[in-house]
This record gives sequence, structure tokens and C-alpha cells, in this order.
Amino acid sequence: MFSRKTKKINSKYKSISVLENVIIGGLNQSILIRGENVNNPLMLFLHGGPGTAQIGFAPKFQSNLEKNFTVINWDQRGAGLSYTKNIRKEDLTIENMVNDTVELVTYLLGRFNQEKIFLVGHSWGTVLGILTVKKVPELIHAYIGIGQVVNMKDGEKISYDYTLRKANDLKNKKALKELSEVEFNPNDLNYLDIQRKWLTKFGGSFVGVTMYNLIYSNMLFATEYTIIDWMSYMRSGKFSLDALWQELVKLNFLETITELEVPVWFLVGKYDYQTPFQLVEQYFNTLECSKKELVWFENSGHLLNYEETDKFNEVCLKIKEFCI
Repeated sequence: MFSRKTKKINSKYKSISVLENVIIGGLNQSILIRGENVNNPLMLFLHGGPGTAQIGFAPKFQSNLEKNFTVINWDQRGAGLSYTKNIRKEDLTIENMVNDTVELVTYLLGRFNQEKIFLVGHSWGTVLGILTVKKVPELIHAYIGIGQVVNMKDGEKISYDYTLRKANDLKNKKALKELSEVEFNPNDLNYLDIQRKWLTKFGGSFVGVTMYNLIYSNMLFATEYTIIDWMSYMRSGKFSLDALWQELVKLNFLETITELEVPVWFLVGKYDYQTPFQLVEQYFNTLECSKKELVWFENSGHLLNYEETDKFNEVCLKIKEFCI
């Protein structure tokens, strides 16, 4: 599958850099494992989207994390390097994706002879994160939620109201026209495309970065992705979103999961109106667990681990020190 492939284990210094396929849920799926010492604790990232696979760009921002953790990026089934034309939309369900996550966690713990893992979810990945923690708390050191999904329908309404308010404040005629042509309907992906377009332009998604300088420019020069992989990436992102969105939009953790058996950190971007910070605060206040902390990122939106990378790394190190 890979015409460019990183595969290297330095036995003298116990470092690792491996891009490989593993069978998860009966499907070939791609993982990238990098770290300076394989005895460091494991940290698995659950990417957002659905379908925003991150093997092609995340490592650029994770070099300091790799000093203290063995970092695993995984292109989930149907996304990025794990996408094939043979996969069916009905194979992408939340239940299947959670089962994949549990299977991957179990595989990694066995491979590295460890008992627990740090689980980091971003956006859609926080759905997998919360549900995985609920299912196998005994395998998780701590859960770290970035852009935490809470109540999808309420979150989409807050996001829409923000976008419309900004369009009115700025008297942006083009935005007002396009938004007026689609009624608020979080089930409609055409509506979602238009709303997200203007949400991003009005600073409700991220601060100080663009999708080009974050994802696309890095992916074009990533050793793990080829040009063909990059083209497939765009197709797989739409495929994953189409397959999972209707199920995802029904979620409301305020009603279904209000107690977890592991320490929990919610990392919140001050300007995040994509998974609105107001709901994350509400969920934090509701959630019962042995240890919980809400950490604000004052100069970030929805992509705080890339917008304020140094602070994110510092928080992760403190979490490690607390748990181990």
C-alpha cells in the first residue's frame, strides 16, 4: 500500500518509528508508532472528522510528545490510509468503530507489554474516546478530550447561532445569503458544508492556523503519504462523514454517560464553536469520576493541540506525572 514507508526500530536507544498495517475488526488499518523510548507510556490519538485521518500531518506537531510517550496515530477504518474502495458505508458504525478502538488498545498493550494506555480523542474522536473508556476503563490511564462532543444537536444549534450572529454583525451579505438558503438542519450535510464554511471564516473553528498550513501542506510532503494517498484522503473524508453523521448527530452524553471510572481531562479552546465550549463546561460539571480537570486554551479554537502545541504538550506531561 505504501510507496513511502517509515519502518525503523533503534534497539540501542529503544526508539521506534513504524508505519504499518494491522488487522483490526477484520480490516487492514494503518497505524504510525513513534517514540524515543518504547518503555515510555503509550498515547493513542483518536482523530476527528469523522474521516479526518491524521497520520499525514500530526507527527509534525508531536516531536516533543515522543520524548515522553510512545505516540500512536491511527487512520480509522474508512479514513486516510485505512480507506479502500471495497469498504461499505454500513461497515462504518459507531459500534464497529468503538470495537476497533478497544481491539487496537488491546493489541498495543500486548505488543509493548504495558497494562494501560493514555487515550486522546479529538472532536469525533472524543465520541470513540468516551465510549471506549466506558467499555474498558481498566485499560486506560486517563482520558484526554479535545473539542469534546457532548450533545450534538444542541452543539450544532449553538454553532449555527454564532455563525449567523457574526454574519449579521459583520454585515457579510454573501454569508447571510448562503445561510438564508439553508434552514438550520444538523441532519443535512449540505447545510453543514455551508455552516462550517462560514464558521471557519468567522473564527469559530480555529485561530492562527488554516486547513492548508495545518493539514494539506504538511501532508503533501509527509513521508507516510504519497500523492495518491493524499487524493484518496479527500475522498475517504467525505465517505466517512456520509456514513457516520446521521448516527453521530443523535448523541447526547449528558443523558447517556455521566460517570467514568478513569481520570478525565477536558482541554477547551476559548474560541471553539464547532464543539461549543459552553457544553463542555456543562458536561464537566455533570460528569462524575475520580479525578477531572478542565483546562482552557486561551488562544485556540477547535484544534488546540495544533494551535497551542507547547501548552498541549505541557498539559500531557502533567497528566502523565499525575497518573504514573
